[in-house]
Amino acid sequence: MVMSCPLPTEDTAKLALRTQQIIAGESGAPNVVDPFGGLYAVEALTSEIEKRARKEIERIDSMGGAVSAIERGYIQKEIHESAFAYQKSIESQEQIIVGVNAYKSGAMPPSRLLRINPQGEARQRSRIAMLRKKRNRVKAQSAIAALKERAEGKANLIPLILDAVKVQVSLGEICNSLRGVWGEHDTMRFPKT
Repeated sequence: MVMSCPLPTEDTAKLALRTQQIIAGESGAPNVVDPFGGLYAVEALTSEIEKRARKEIERIDSMGGAVSAIERGYIQKEIHESAFAYQKSIESQEQIIVGVNAYKSGAMPPSRLLRINPQGEARQRSRIAMLRKKRNRVKAQSAIAALKERAEGKANLIPLILDAVKVQVSLGEICNSLRGVWGEHDTMRFPKT
């Protein structure tokens, strides 16, 4: 009896090819003659990561620690710069991302995108309005006021947020009360280090 082996579909053949391209283009495996030979490559990479991490920890310690570095905007600035450098390396094809900047197929992405029912917003607004009518207004306002007051200090806000939820304060109301105290985080603004 002869066993037949099904031929791969075009999609499965492309998947196998993309897997090989990811290994070749993204993993860095072809950059070393024997990637796991004596684990030298892994040990060298681990040592490099450790060296860079120690240097960064020393830099943060010299600023007075992590809290001080955050307050000075250093950590956010480093995240932005790292993301920018990474994106540049993708766009210049220095960093290969299979299907993004190399080995792209001409096929269009699937058109079955998630479509939100426009009546969903109206239903949610109606549910929130009903919730606000049914809940104890005095308890809800008291919970919001307590949250705002404690947010101005350095208190743990989690118990207050839980208390607010228990008296049916909405997530939007909780966020608005905190936004009223702290403002909104703007990732494009940070102090100079």
